Amino acid sequence: MRPFSTLAAGLGLGFLLAACGGGTTTGGTPAGVANPAPLPGVTRGSLVGQAASVAVNVGGNALTTLSPSVLAGFLESAQQGTLAVAGQPQCAVSVYRVHYNTVGGAGEATDASAAVFVPSGSGNSCANSRPVLLYAHGTSLQKSYDMADIANNTEARLAAAVFAAQGFIVVAPNYAGYGGSSLGYHAYLDRVQQSADMIDALRAARSSFTAIGARDSGKLVLSGYSQGGYVALATQRAMQDLGTAEFTPSAVGGMSGPYALSRFGDELFGGAPRNGATVIVPLIINAGQHASAALYNTPADVYEAPYFATIADLVPGTLGSGDLVGQGKLPATALFAADSLPQSTGYTQYFGAGNLIRSAYRAGYLADVAAHPCEQSAAAPLSCAPAHNLRKWLIRNDLRSYAPGAPTLLCGGHDDPTVPYFNTSTAGAYFRARGANVTELDIDDTPGLNDPYRTAKAGFVAAKAVLRLASGSAAVEASYHAGLVAPFCMAATRDYFQSVLSR
Repeated sequence: MRPFSTLAAGLGLGFLLAACGGGTTTGGTPAGVANPAPLPGVTRGSLVGQAASVAVNVGGNALTTLSPSVLAGFLESAQQGTLAVAGQPQCAVSVYRVHYNTVGGAGEATDASAAVFVPSGSGNSCANSRPVLLYAHGTSLQKSYDMADIANNTEARLAAAVFAAQGFIVVAPNYAGYGGSSLGYHAYLDRVQQSADMIDALRAARSSFTAIGARDSGKLVLSGYSQGGYVALATQRAMQDLGTAEFTPSAVGGMSGPYALSRFGDELFGGAPRNGATVIVPLIINAGQHASAALYNTPADVYEAPYFATIADLVPGTLGSGDLVGQGKLPATALFAADSLPQSTGYTQYFGAGNLIRSAYRAGYLADVAAHPCEQSAAAPLSCAPAHNLRKWLIRNDLRSYAPGAPTLLCGGHDDPTVPYFNTSTAGAYFRARGANVTELDIDDTPGLNDPYRTAKAGFVAAKAVLRLASGSAAVEASYHAGLVAPFCMAATRDYFQSVLSR
């Protein structure tokens, strides 16, 4: 089997991080508001127009429905090895796009779009009413990112192969700020806005189900990868907070998400940044600024010249990571100055000339860590009272603050260089201590004879070994998060959902 190592190259930073973009604002809803409210006259979750069928070009033919055999050929042609992970398609799949009303990070009325994948066919997995998967995608730098474009979007194609082709109705929001949305930025890892956006997409999709032939069984599952893993759990929390019968997830699957956001930030500023840090940090800060978290007075408070002049709402945009670096809008890896301390062993590439973050800003963050340390107790990791506004924002969005009410799978790989595995392990431990039914799956673990995830684990081990033999250990590290872990965690999550739903 050819490994999915090319996924990382195809997605660039797109599957690894997340995005923003637009014009800086400082007004809006205070950061502590439970759910953003739309402006008067706007109904959140209502359709803008009608669901639109999306044709897929297969062999020069524009098809609105892909039969199982046609879909199988299309998937293998686009990415050899897909079927070895996803399995042979059981259902035909039709693709639709819905456009809906939602809110931005400041509570302002805006719009967004979502893909809907509808399975059909005569088999038992396709002919009856089907469960709905609300899927949250990983990060993209491109405003044009569209989960309905399965011909060009690798993550969308995987979601169609792993879930829709096996009988799940998939609703995959593009998020506000992407896919034709009029919002000029993206509320990256803002749990309140992102969960509201997801819920609004589901409401809009449900209202179109009859028209597009989607037969909802009433069973709902939530999942997502990387940023999307975080968003899936944030959405579960928001649904529980609503306390209504409108949304009752049967199961949740978070994959490689930054759930322990406070620890993620403290370790990053503490000297251990991760791959993509020069994008992740400004995305987080930009989202907080739009949500009135007052993270700076001007961008120059945080960022060095020449970056501060253009960094607000820089992404998502039209530029890829190479162009952003080539045009001097972001450094490739130098988050901190070469003489900025402390520096953890093995992270020297994140310290150097042309750095992004001002040393004085980092020093202020670290002084707050020393004065107000978090993570003092595994049972109460957020029992701390930081004074630094960025640390307050991270704690507000850390997901170790609720107990999942539905069976939950947390999948990841323990060597992830982009989203550290402690996000999975500490969130899992916290949730279980709160009495939640949570299964933690390290896809990079040696599979046992009776391991229910033996196939996915063995596939991951084989793919990693083939890539290392062909291209070396550096290629494995570069592809680990998006190219290697993602497809196998997707397959394992699908199996988990099927097991839960069959009970």
